[in-house]
Amino acid sequence: MSLFRPFAILAVSAMLPALAQPPGLVDHHQHLASPQSLSVFSFPKPITAADLIAQMNAAGIARAVVLSDAYGFSNPFKNPGSDEYARVQAENDWISRQVALYPGRLTGFCAVNPLRDYALKEIDRCAKDPNLSTGLKLHFGNSDVNLDIEDHVERTRAVFAAANAHGMAIVVHAHANIDHNRPYGEKEARVFLDRLLPAAPDVTVQIAHLAGGGGYDPAVDQALAVYADAIKRGDPRVRHLYFDASGIPITGMWEQSATLLTTRMRQIGMDRILFGCDSPIPGNSPREYLERWRKLPLTAEEFQKIDSNIAPYLRKP
Repeated sequence: MSLFRPFAILAVSAMLPALAQPPGLVDHHQHLASPQSLSVFSFPKPITAADLIAQMNAAGIARAVVLSDAYGFSNPFKNPGSDEYARVQAENDWISRQVALYPGRLTGFCAVNPLRDYALKEIDRCAKDPNLSTGLKLHFGNSDVNLDIEDHVERTRAVFAAANAHGMAIVVHAHANIDHNRPYGEKEARVFLDRLLPAAPDVTVQIAHLAGGGGYDPAVDQALAVYADAIKRGDPRVRHLYFDASGIPITGMWEQSATLLTTRMRQIGMDRILFGCDSPIPGNSPREYLERWRKLPLTAEEFQKIDSNIAPYLRKP
């Protein structure tokens, strides 16, 4: 990956004192919004790479991982049309073009619904695109992946294996669909540990939102406890497992579980937790997210450690 341009470092660093952010702060979970994506997501308007860069500059963030939302066009609850795959390709290609505008600061990830017949084909296609070949984004909620269904497990396992074969990291929103009350908790986390992780033994697997879907509730804690226990036991399946902390400090959704949340984070180890903001929509700009993030009951040393972490997939030359 190309190095961050010196003049960009100076521009960002000039804004750091107000936020006290390290000059290399990396946002490991960001999104853009293409004009076509407004038909399936509730973004108020398109968000381009230039828009994101401006918000990163305001927050003192040096680099960001941009995760494609292409899976949104295969969301079974959004009435996908006959041109579904073409729209998925178009969205991934749009992300590729956007991140190419800022090669020193943005890294793009391809996205696909793992349950679709074209999933492996799209992964192969993305792996040939230097702007998308770093990784793959999966969203179990939007794709309605249910790890209690064997066919879903097998299809998703094949997608993990394909990403591993191409050397693509995996960022996965592992929480099942919330609106339709799909099962999620300890049982599903054990399926993830037992069946999915072994299919991608050589690449980084980053579980989004600390295994949640925004905030921190008992089901999320059950899932996170499974991974924390595996890490404590030195289970080789979690050797390359990381978690991003995007979407956690949502006001009113984590405070009552603050003690338990921090306990789980410490059990996992701060070296496995990656900073991330999620979509830069109004009310969740990187600067606003950072202000809420700093309210979590972590020590200054713990914040410093998380802020300094850089995922292995971004350390490639």
